Amino acid sequence: MTIGGHTFKLEKRISLSNWQAATISINAIIVALFLFGFIFLFAGVSPLVAYREIFSYAFFNPFGLPLTINRFIFLLLTTYAFIVPFRAGLWNIGMSGQLYAGALAVYSVLFFLDIGKTTAVHLTPFLVFPLMLGAAIVAGAIIGAIAGFLKGKYNINEIVVTMMLNFMLFWLVSFMIKEGGPFMNPGGRGESFELPSSLYAPLFLGVPFTLFIALGAGVLLYYMFAKTKIGYEIRTYGQNPAAAKYAGISLVYIPLLVFVIGGALAGLAGYHYFGAVPGVYKIARNYGFFGDLAFYGIICGLIAQGNPLASIPIALLFGGLSVGGRFVQGKLGMSFGLDYALLGVLMITLVAFQFFYRYKIVRIKTQKEIGDARVLN
Repeated sequence: MTIGGHTFKLEKRISLSNWQAATISINAIIVALFLFGFIFLFAGVSPLVAYREIFSYAFFNPFGLPLTINRFIFLLLTTYAFIVPFRAGLWNIGMSGQLYAGALAVYSVLFFLDIGKTTAVHLTPFLVFPLMLGAAIVAGAIIGAIAGFLKGKYNINEIVVTMMLNFMLFWLVSFMIKEGGPFMNPGGRGESFELPSSLYAPLFLGVPFTLFIALGAGVLLYYMFAKTKIGYEIRTYGQNPAAAKYAGISLVYIPLLVFVIGGALAGLAGYHYFGAVPGVYKIARNYGFFGDLAFYGIICGLIAQGNPLASIPIALLFGGLSVGGRFVQGKLGMSFGLDYALLGVLMITLVAFQFFYRYKIVRIKTQKEIGDARVLN
């Protein structure tokens, strides 16, 4: 390709540093925001005003910032749930089902202890909290294990299995909270009963303690992949299962393990949003929204190239834009769905820019430049 007398060509990258990957992602974000600015222009809104409102509300407003952080925690946990199998070359599309399972398990603990329905059982929160967290982790891990076992034992496509489990868990949630369901709200609303105030998650500066779990999980996962034997085995399986088998790595154990870990992390996401976020404390009517939102964890994981630490700023950006986009559509009188559209454009642009993770554009030197370089040398 020739532009202005200069000839360019695509060249496959041999390696990609973390700084280069970050630069590509930043450029993609700038391009996405530029492109989405035309939507604001067509609506008669200044893009500069719109973006100022989005970012100021999402990251600096005392009401918007906690919403962003809560959304960020959820996205980060679902991103981890995708990343762990992804490093083994497997695709976890079942974060929605796994987080639904985690949420149902949390409320099952309360239901069987009769907490929130009557005052028959009085247990200290320090006993109930571990039960709730443990139930969410185990339930998500069990749903994940189904896909991992079927993949490892019978080589059944994990994408199909996880998608089917998503639908099954979605309708199970619907059954449990609808009128007549075991978890139905006493007021007859289409949502679960609420957590008693004694079981509200501890808050630090208005943010649930799950923030520290999510950030700590990222550090542990990074260490696992970089420094441990099991991390090496997961990476080896992901790069070449046949070679992994030759090296003595179990082709059944690795898929099972990564889906168990991924499912457990998604289960934590279910506890976080339906059991720890201030103002929710129930499986809300719009629970399907969070099932859809979990799929953004796939995009965050892909953009981060499977790096748990690199996924932290990406999940924070997606969380902030989703919250700020919803706010600005109301304040500026724009159509519903602006937040979805903004995330969609950002997602498509970031995925498109992944092309530059594998290829780079280089300029071909002219014969004169080559000759001049030889003279100088």
